[in-house]
Amino acid sequence: MNENKTIAFQTFGCKLNFAETSSISKTFTNSHYTKVGFKEKADIYVINSCTVTQNAEKRCKDAIKKAKKLNPSAKIALVGCYAQLRPEELESFDNVDFILGNEEKFKLINYIENPEQSCYTSHEEIKKVGKYNAAYSFDDRTRSFLKVQDGCDYHCTYCAIPYARGKSRSDTIANTLVQAQEIASTNKQEISLTGVNIGTFGKDHQESFYDLLAALEQLKGIERIRTGSIEPNLLTDEIIELVSKSKKILPHFHIPLQSGNDDMLQLMKRKYKREVFANRVLRIKEKMPLACIAADVIIGFPGETETHFQDTYDFIKQLPISYLHVFTYSDRPEAKASKMENKISAKEKKDRSLRLHELGEEKKRAFYKSNAQSSHKVLWEAQNKKGLMSGLTDNYIPVFTPHNAKKVNTIEEVYLDEINANGDWSV
Repeated sequence: MNENKTIAFQTFGCKLNFAETSSISKTFTNSHYTKVGFKEKADIYVINSCTVTQNAEKRCKDAIKKAKKLNPSAKIALVGCYAQLRPEELESFDNVDFILGNEEKFKLINYIENPEQSCYTSHEEIKKVGKYNAAYSFDDRTRSFLKVQDGCDYHCTYCAIPYARGKSRSDTIANTLVQAQEIASTNKQEISLTGVNIGTFGKDHQESFYDLLAALEQLKGIERIRTGSIEPNLLTDEIIELVSKSKKILPHFHIPLQSGNDDMLQLMKRKYKREVFANRVLRIKEKMPLACIAADVIIGFPGETETHFQDTYDFIKQLPISYLHVFTYSDRPEAKASKMENKISAKEKKDRSLRLHELGEEKKRAFYKSNAQSSHKVLWEAQNKKGLMSGLTDNYIPVFTPHNAKKVNTIEEVYLDEINANGDWSV
């Protein structure tokens, strides 16, 4: 291929997907390809897909239509989890030229430059996957998402991700540090660790997630390390203690709860009871009173009664959680819960979702207020539409200040004095 081509990337889903899209796009950084925005006319459109909910799949389908409308003659590649789980469904789309699963997507350039080839994968094949593909994002000026783990062995009954990404696996600490050092060489200030179940890091190398954090803390050139989502049963006292004493690993925790009712947790095939989650939250706050703690919650799981939901609501309300990610249950054909009875109506799901979102907003406002009259280090980022620049404190509070180009990608200690009329901190 000698002629220049324009290529555009669109990513849906988790931070892990964003890291992997960057690594895929890096293989196209030669004289034959020019990267453009996904809303622009391009010769090739690449959609890194998500299948965690039906809505996620719909967004991927909409992106296919938008790309074809921008350039009817463009080649379209749909890669990742949706392609891995439902290639036959995607084959019915005349607009899709390449359908590549989670292993094959890293070879996308080979398929594009040899268009006579095609590849359709299945979840039977993903069960055999043992290779780990390293990845990190590089588009953001201030931070990078560093992939440290892939796959999951938990098989929670609501989740299709193990069928899309295979068994839990990770690289060695030594190789992960090489990736982190590459990020440091680009002058980024922060690394955000990402994966499917990062608490299982290192189990295939006789290493642990704690070992990785301890090693990353010694890394020169990176000022801030933000951990990703860690299962309650894998968030050890040892990890909490390390973060509490660290000047580099930030006091920001993301802990999946999913339900505050033990019967629901058992149906979901989670590996803990709610007391374990509560213990982890209280332990963090004991060591780091101003730490940020986010929780994932699923509403509308099959069999969830109003009593079960109220248990979850009350459980969350009495804990010092900082904010919530609320997910409405969606049947995934591969997951066991899709075969369960006692499905919840759309109306009940909507009502419960609204109530938890309102509680989440209350929690967030209370957390912001609890940080009044305290000092925090902020990593300044981009300019927004109102002539302000934003940044995040170490404990994940957004802060705004008048734009100053010299401050972008710098860390500054600020004093949080008073919340403005919009409910934000301005300095």
